[in-house]
Amino acid sequence: MTGQWVEVEFDCMPLRSVSRLDVPVDASPAYEQFVLRVKDAMSTHGTHNTYYLHRGSCTYHLTNDPQRGQIVFAFEGTVMTGEKDLQTKAVDVKIRLKAETCAWLSEPMVEFLTESVKHALLVEFDRYIEAGDLQKTEDRIKAIQAESDSADGFMGMYL
Repeated sequence: MTGQWVEVEFDCMPLRSVSRLDVPVDASPAYEQFVLRVKDAMSTHGTHNTYYLHRGSCTYHLTNDPQRGQIVFAFEGTVMTGEKDLQTKAVDVKIRLKAETCAWLSEPMVEFLTESVKHALLVEFDRYIEAGDLQKTEDRIKAIQAESDSADGFMGMYL
């Protein structure tokens, strides 16, 4: 069998790249809540060497059949790195059980795996940094900001 026993996926937003915290008048309630969570992360952890992870998932494969023994957690929150963004130092994320196909899953297992999500994130964010994805994300955000600045802040609908 090839593959990974633990799959971690997330979208990453460097908090130092957030230039506006106002909620658009026509924003959906879900987007408004997202902006408020990002604001809270910034006030709690600052913007230097901090990254907001959202749309995160962590999947554990306890068997080789996803129909039996797969446990999926959703997460969102902040990752903090060292001074030069070379290593993950801490995570502060909200984690919830999203789905499972594990008939023998018990509450102590859920608690153990919920805590394990944090440790998996420490490993995966280091891999994210090593792969250069952190720099790609920051470059992409800078390009979007430059395009927005040159268009007097208008980027078009749905962006």
